[in-house]
Amino acid sequence: MLDLYSLDTRLTSAEQRLAALQGATSRLREQRAALSHELVVANVDARLSQHRLASRLRFLYEHGTTTSLDIVMGASSLEDAMTQLDDFNRFTAANTAVLLQVRAAQHRLTLLRGELSQRERSLVATTRAAEQTVAELRQVGTQRVAYIADLATRRSLDAARIAQLTAEATAADTRSQTLTSRQTAQATPPVLGTPPEPDVALPAAAGPADGTAGGRRITVVATGYDLPGRTATGLPVGWGIAAVDPSVIPLGTHIVVPGYGVAVAADTGVYGSSIDLWFPTIAQAYAWGRRTITIAVD
Repeated sequence: MLDLYSLDTRLTSAEQRLAALQGATSRLREQRAALSHELVVANVDARLSQHRLASRLRFLYEHGTTTSLDIVMGASSLEDAMTQLDDFNRFTAANTAVLLQVRAAQHRLTLLRGELSQRERSLVATTRAAEQTVAELRQVGTQRVAYIADLATRRSLDAARIAQLTAEATAADTRSQTLTSRQTAQATPPVLGTPPEPDVALPAAAGPADGTAGGRRITVVATGYDLPGRTATGLPVGWGIAAVDPSVIPLGTHIVVPGYGVAVAADTGVYGSSIDLWFPTIAQAYAWGRRTITIAVD
């Protein structure tokens, strides 16, 4: 979900950038159109200026080269000579200035046109990249939404599985309570969390003082362990749980263990004439260790 929110933020930012680039491209095209209009006007001015200069050159060619001396010698008076000289200078300077301005404008407009063309190409490339980014983000967003929908479906399936496992755990707890009540009817185990003293006498209700009961006797190697979890029969581990080889001691069998008390064969994982006895702490398991004893089984 966090990735999807981040993706939405990135998509919004990319869309805003794309909109800004598209707006910049539109403005640049408008500037280019205005510049093209100005260039057309400048070209018209240049043609007019060139036409005026051509007319002046044609007049000079037809009437000969006009100099300041010719104007003075051909004037009827000094005032007329001064007037003609001023008009000649103004005309020549005006034509030259107009032509220079037109050429400068043409050069400037040509440079601006090239610059705008380059900026437009760059903006077009950037806009295409932004459009591709937006498309990719939208595609990823669609995939994330589909993934979240799939997670919702899997969550409903997991809820059903959890309900099933809860029912199985409840049934296992019921079986554990039944076996514990049967075990308590025969003997009272040591207090939970208190390590039993090795080789202590069994309660009177458990059988004779030698650790045997009315059932058969088996010599086994008993090992202490403290692993958490559940047994092979579904019961939670606890005091009085023993792991056995079902081919030697069937599961559900009650066992009288000298120095430990009454246990029930509820787990597997050992082979032959061996049993594992559960202890609540590793210190108690180490204190028990591994010993060969004779047990009585019902």
